Amino acid sequence: MWRNFIGVLSIVGYTLNTLFWFVPIMLLSVLKLIPIAPWQRALSRWLDGCASNWVKVNTLNQNLSSRVKWDVQGLEGLKRKEWYLVIANHQSWVDILVLQRVFSGRIPFLKFFLKKELLWVPFLGLAWWALDFPFMRRYKRSFLEKHPHLKGKDLETTQRACEKFSHIPVSIMNFVEGTRLTPCKLRSQASPYQYLLLPRAGGIAFVLNAMGDKLHKLLDVTIHYPQGIPSFWDFVCGKVKQIQVRVNVMPLENLMPANYFDNAEQRQEFQQWLNQRWQDKDNALKQLAAGQQC
Repeated sequence: MWRNFIGVLSIVGYTLNTLFWFVPIMLLSVLKLIPIAPWQRALSRWLDGCASNWVKVNTLNQNLSSRVKWDVQGLEGLKRKEWYLVIANHQSWVDILVLQRVFSGRIPFLKFFLKKELLWVPFLGLAWWALDFPFMRRYKRSFLEKHPHLKGKDLETTQRACEKFSHIPVSIMNFVEGTRLTPCKLRSQASPYQYLLLPRAGGIAFVLNAMGDKLHKLLDVTIHYPQGIPSFWDFVCGKVKQIQVRVNVMPLENLMPANYFDNAEQRQEFQQWLNQRWQDKDNALKQLAAGQQC
């Protein structure tokens, strides 16, 4: 009963914090519609500041509602003025809170590629646009077969949308498994990994192609919950006692094949590279599960 009461108070805290920062973000979003580049860049920094403060208050809320023992390694040398691609295993909605907390104040505010259609979601679409969440436009293969003249146009559109990141550092987050881990999904995929689903190379290949040379480093993050994968409710109720995070920093130079989407051999090589990353991650999770440091 006491834990449930703590959980309700924690959710109220998250809600009030979100509503508080939503107001200035919306006001600044409207002002950012003025098409003056220096003005928009200045507002982007203010908006990122609002989002970063939202994460800091969420962290305070977590400290008040729980006593998690954080075991985090690999954060040395990270900078807020660098450009990063962040990938991680995905087990729970708690993963997002973990990533935001771990990287808060160390790298630029985490952002996701969103489908272009989400731009028209009332209020949120404007806020995502103002916060410089990159919107991507992807044509399905069946559509391109009927309209071959549009091949490559989706990538060009996304590249133009990402030009702003030449001036403003960014961290792009991607869960390359595409969905959260469950025992059912693990069985249905016949995954060769014990703790991971199959990684999908297409998503990060699109990000790397769209962002070009703007991204400088890859942060490969491994998240482990020693007590088992928690639900969001478990987390807000303070039932999670320990969270382990390992960050592997890698250069991105020469990683992306020049012709990924049109060259089957390059796609295979890139997928093999990602599969090896996932094998290393699975081995790290096995060590953590066995109580070993890695």
